[in-house]
Amino acid sequence: MVEQSRRSLILGGMGVASFAVARAGWSRPADTPAADGADEVLPLWPGTPPGGAGVALTELIQDNPDPKGKRHRRLSRIGNPVLIVKRAAKPNGAAVIAIPGGGFSVLNYDAAGTDHAAWLTAVGITTFILVYRLPGEGWAQRADVPLQDAQRAIRLVRANADRLGIDKNRIGLLGSSAGGHVAGSLATRFDERVYERVDAQDDLSARPDLAALLFPVVTMGNGAHAPSRAALLGAAPSAAVCDAYSLERHVVSGTPPLFLCCAGDDQVVSPANTLALYRATLDAGSKAEMHVFQKGGHGFGVQLSQAVPTAQWPVLFVRFARYNGLLA
Repeated sequence: MVEQSRRSLILGGMGVASFAVARAGWSRPADTPAADGADEVLPLWPGTPPGGAGVALTELIQDNPDPKGKRHRRLSRIGNPVLIVKRAAKPNGAAVIAIPGGGFSVLNYDAAGTDHAAWLTAVGITTFILVYRLPGEGWAQRADVPLQDAQRAIRLVRANADRLGIDKNRIGLLGSSAGGHVAGSLATRFDERVYERVDAQDDLSARPDLAALLFPVVTMGNGAHAPSRAALLGAAPSAAVCDAYSLERHVVSGTPPLFLCCAGDDQVVSPANTLALYRATLDAGSKAEMHVFQKGGHGFGVQLSQAVPTAQWPVLFVRFARYNGLLA
C-alpha cells in the first residue's frame, strides 16, 4: 500500500486539478483531497471548522490499486472537509450525497464514493461525495464532528441548488457502513443544533428527502461495531452516551423514507443493526424498506457479479427513490 501526502498524490499522481468553488473569496487549499480532473469542490466551512482550534492536519491518501488498476483510495487526517461534485450528463434534478464509510478512521473514497457516483450520475442524479472529518483527530465535540459536516453539507447543496440545476426538495443520502451511521444521524437528528450558526446557509433545513443506508453501523449499545464506536465515542463511553448516538433511539415521524440494505453473511457489522433501525422506523410510523440478502458480506457496492442477487440493490434503490419522490 502506498501512503502519500495529499499534495503529492493530487499534484504528482493525478495532474494539477482545476477547481471551481461556490463561495466567493474562498481560497482552496493547495492540495484539495481526492478530486479528479475538473471536479467542482465545495468547501463546507468558510474558515476553521467547528471545534478546530489548534487542529493542524495534513491529509493522507492511501492508494491501493488492484491488479486491474482500479483505485481504492482511503482518506484520513481531513482538516478541510468538502463536497466533491460529480455531475450527470443528463441531470434529472435529483441529488444524492454519497457518504463513504471506513469505521470513522478512514474514508473509503472510491468503493463508497466514486463508484457510487458513477452509477448515480449514469441515471441522471447529480452526486456529491462528502469528504468529512474523522472524530478522533483532535476535534472538540468529537462525536458530533461527522454530523456537523453532514448537516452543513446538505445546507450547502440546498443553497447552491439553482446554480447546480437540482431541486432543493429532492436531495437524498447514500451512506455506507460508518457512512450509514452519518446518513442515519442526519435523517434522525436533522433539527438538532450540533454547531453554532456560521452564516445564512445554516438557516436552511438539514432534513434529507430520502436516505439509503447500506450495511450501516446503527447502534452504539449491545451489538455495536466496536471499532466504529471507539473511533466515534472514545474508548469507554457511558451507557447514556451510547444511547445518544444509537440511531434506533432517534427515529421520529419526521424521519425521511429510509432504504435499508445489508447481507445476512456480514461478519463485520451485524445485520441486527439494520433490523433494529427498521423496527424503530416502523414503530415511529415512518417509511422504510429493508432488503437483507443471503450473501454479500460487508462493503459490497456496485461491483458485484450480476449472478449474485445482492447485485440488484441499485435497481431496488432507484425504484424506491422514484416511488418516494426523489426521482420524477
